[in-house]
Amino acid sequence: MTPQRFTGPARLRSLLNDGLTALPLIAAAAFAGWAVGAEAGLSMALCLGLFVAFGLAVWRLQRFDRAWVIAALNAHRADMEDSADLLFARAENLNPLQVLQRQRLIDRLPSPKVLTPPWRWKPVGLALAAGLGIAVLTAAFIWWPHPHSTASGSGMTAIGAPKLISAEVAVTPPAYTRQAAHRETTLDLKVPQNTRLVWRLRFAPDATNVRLVFHDGQSLPFRRDGNGWAATLSADRSRLYRISADGLPAQPLHRLEVTPDAPPMVEAVLPDRALTLVTPGQTQWPLVFAASDDYGVAPTAELRIIQAQGQGENITFRERTMTLSGTGGATEKRFATRLDLKALGFTVGDDLIVQLTVHDNRAPSPQEVRSPSLILRWPSDLGAESTGLEALARKTLPAYFRSQRQIIIDIEALLKEKPRLKPDTFLSRSDAIGVDQRLLRLRYGQFLGEEAEGEHEAPPGQDGAHGDEHSAGGGHDHGESKGNAAPVFGDGGNVTAEYGHTHDEPEAATLLDPETRATLKKALDEMWQSELHLRQGNPQTALPHAYKALGYIKEVQQATRIFLSRVGPELPPIDNNRRMTSKREGVAPVPFAVTAAPSPDAPVVALWTALAETPGAKRDMPLAALDGWLRANEGRVSDPLSLLAAVEAVRADPGCTSCRQTLRGQLWRVLTRPPAGVVRRPAVTASGGRYLDALERPR
Repeated sequence: MTPQRFTGPARLRSLLNDGLTALPLIAAAAFAGWAVGAEAGLSMALCLGLFVAFGLAVWRLQRFDRAWVIAALNAHRADMEDSADLLFARAENLNPLQVLQRQRLIDRLPSPKVLTPPWRWKPVGLALAAGLGIAVLTAAFIWWPHPHSTASGSGMTAIGAPKLISAEVAVTPPAYTRQAAHRETTLDLKVPQNTRLVWRLRFAPDATNVRLVFHDGQSLPFRRDGNGWAATLSADRSRLYRISADGLPAQPLHRLEVTPDAPPMVEAVLPDRALTLVTPGQTQWPLVFAASDDYGVAPTAELRIIQAQGQGENITFRERTMTLSGTGGATEKRFATRLDLKALGFTVGDDLIVQLTVHDNRAPSPQEVRSPSLILRWPSDLGAESTGLEALARKTLPAYFRSQRQIIIDIEALLKEKPRLKPDTFLSRSDAIGVDQRLLRLRYGQFLGEEAEGEHEAPPGQDGAHGDEHSAGGGHDHGESKGNAAPVFGDGGNVTAEYGHTHDEPEAATLLDPETRATLKKALDEMWQSELHLRQGNPQTALPHAYKALGYIKEVQQATRIFLSRVGPELPPIDNNRRMTSKREGVAPVPFAVTAAPSPDAPVVALWTALAETPGAKRDMPLAALDGWLRANEGRVSDPLSLLAAVEAVRADPGCTSCRQTLRGQLWRVLTRPPAGVVRRPAVTASGGRYLDALERPR
């Protein structure tokens, strides 16, 4: 016989008694948790209550063992004669008298229900009363109306006014970022651009007209979602916002910081320079590019190959594209290939320009980045073609620029592709051709004594432009770009720049005869008209001017070059009657109205100065002007959200000294630093004065 025959019913009855006792208390705790923290509070209170109740019940079941059964039988049945332990003893260990006594006890053995504990209705009633009391107190604390506030000061709500009891934000980043969707219980968020955000709020008591109010005045209304409120937003830019509702006290500002998707980065690994010369016997050109992106690089990239053949205006271009597959991880890839020079028809005097176009995996519009242009040059024998200063100049810096014929070809190709292009793409390509036309106009304009406009253009391949564009200066520099470096003996560029031509006077700035210069002037005028229409997005109007410019250039190329003597400037004649008389009749002074230039940071300076005053002395601080300045100069501020938060803090409490100091510190970081002043020479010391006197003393 085993004790489980009696402990099984007893344990079941004890477990039911404990469950009925704990059930009201668990329900009351769950209700209180829901009132404090909505679903999260309900789940936490319910789990904690069940865990405690189950632990106590299991601990109480440990008392129902063999010793408890023996003691209970001896206590409840006198006919057991205090010998109940014989029922559970092993038969081989008993003597004949004990065996006889055991058999007598088995015949008298009662039903197992005799040892089953009774129902404990009194503890169940007390627990039910305690649970009801807790539930009533919780409900009264939340919903009982009261005209007075529970405490004074900002941030304390009155009983009966809406109170935000739970807030949750569902964050779903774009699929291309490969970030998992998750939920945030904080209202300060930092998410990738175009992330889908869903706010879910609960109020007790319920609120009306719930919305998100942003720092720029815009608002996002909430909609009903069961017992709460929900709102959806696609985060496209960083903002400050606060939760607002009718009757809800002023809530603090929260940050919504949006991280934009950075464009991919691509660099040339091999070769390690922009211009490479062909080595003897070279048949292949190895190329290696490295690309990286914050979220992922596209698995393939396009390699643009341009082959330039010919010289001067007789340059032809062949362009082709090949697709490269990358190797490596998702965010970092390498694109490698080897170009077969013989298959490309690469010969003496040719240039091979390559440029890699890489995309990231942003959807729906991937970002595109082009690598720097790499040039492989097979130089021709320049010594056999020309001699003298021209050969020296070409060896120093070859004239490498876009030809007028190529510009015409590009315009005609663009007009053919116009029906298939978007307006923005068409305008961008037309503007790019206009830039090429400008560079060529400046190149030829220097033969008439014109100076280059604006900044010098970057050398080919440094900024991702066409590899066949010429560097600023058109193959001859003026010495400015190299600072004040002394000329090097034997340098052909210095010899040509000093003796070949001048830019001081148009008449003496070229070796062309007047008729040729007039023809070149007409070509420049036509180039100007072509550039004007190309920049305006009208290539069909620019095409006739480009053809006329090409015709004039051909005439200039066939003209005979002559040498002209240098002439001085033609100054107006001097009136000898008034000379040396000190009379100034008719000579009026020209007034110069010097006005201070408006400072672009005037709103920042004005507010920074106003914040230095004693709090309360000046209430009309120019905060609105700073809002307009920040919208126009947001890129200059490293952390615009912190600056906006400081502005809102001062706007809410102008007398807050710490808030004013915080905003003043934020403004100091964005102020433009004044230029360095001239340091005054220190005064002559006594020893220095004696030294100067000694120098001036005659020997």
